[in-house]
Amino acid sequence: MVEEPTKRARPGRSPAPAGRTARPRQAEVARLAGVSQATVSLVLADKREGPAISEDTRRKVLEAAHSLGYVPDPAARRLAAARNDLLGVFSFTATFPTDVRHSYYPFLVGVEREAAERGYDLVLFTGSSTGGAGAAGPEALNRVRLADGCLFLGRHAPARELGRLVADGFPVVHLGRRDDPEGLHWVGADYVSAAREVVGHLAALGHRRMVLIREDDEAPASTDREHGFLQGLETAGADGGPGTVFRSADPARDLTPERLRGWLADGVTAFVAEETDTGAAWRALLHAVAGAGIDCPRDASLALLGSPPADLADGPEPTGFDIPRTRLGAAAVRMLAALVAGEEAAEPLVACAFRPGATSGPPPAATEPTAPVHTAQGDQ
Repeated sequence: MVEEPTKRARPGRSPAPAGRTARPRQAEVARLAGVSQATVSLVLADKREGPAISEDTRRKVLEAAHSLGYVPDPAARRLAAARNDLLGVFSFTATFPTDVRHSYYPFLVGVEREAAERGYDLVLFTGSSTGGAGAAGPEALNRVRLADGCLFLGRHAPARELGRLVADGFPVVHLGRRDDPEGLHWVGADYVSAAREVVGHLAALGHRRMVLIREDDEAPASTDREHGFLQGLETAGADGGPGTVFRSADPARDLTPERLRGWLADGVTAFVAEETDTGAAWRALLHAVAGAGIDCPRDASLALLGSPPADLADGPEPTGFDIPRTRLGAAAVRMLAALVAGEEAAEPLVACAFRPGATSGPPPAATEPTAPVHTAQGDQ
């Protein structure tokens, strides 16, 4: 019996057995195209230097790869390039936000869009889900080295662990201004100018006594807002003496209706709260206003240096400013991509948009009562 010669599979037809699950290899492409594996590697990598490869040979290799369903191994390709084309994202919040109303969501939209535009994939590191990197120890942050660089989000990030990454030359960008560790790159909003503009608006309405309510920590975002608030008072010639800034580790406990009534009796006519991850200052202010029976803005004006928490967004729009979160996320990716490429990385502060809102108006006349019983805010 004469054995028939083995037929070579033609391009366009797959010689792979039915039910195959393994990834086709370059060696199989080489056998199907009738060339060496080295030739296949050069053609698939689109390398024009080195040995000359005819267009006919290139066509055979590409047709064979297509018929087999061959795709390059991304891990091997990235290993050869000493880069992964992966950017890490690490959030220091307890859980990663998925609610579109969450304050971090717009940041992530900007991050995703800019990363996709630049050809990067994103890797989410979830060390924060077990209490944050500070609680999990340095290993939580060391895992981000799997990516080419990492973007960090969060008000309270561990400076020591970030410092190790910076000292090792690992590309790191923090979304939000930070004073430490030294050498850390960051992008941020211009909170100083934005807060100063809000105070200027209140001063233009006639307010001369204002109080800023903030959390009791040294987060740079809070410090910037306070500086802008005090600069605004100085520019307007308003009273910025003792008691102008109220700091509390627990605003819900310390900002009582009685304290609010005392301020009103002393001539304070406007209250300004900072925005934070928790929204604690704004929540406490609204609760105290409701408890004191104050009608806003008729009897006292309110302003928020940022945007209200998602669960309070349905109330009257507060006077204040909006943080350009999507633009900040994109700017952070641009900076991180530059660092990964070994380029100079610089991004200017991003301006915030003033929001007139509905919670501010002229101060009450001296003859009017300072604490009427009606409240338009409700018990929030």
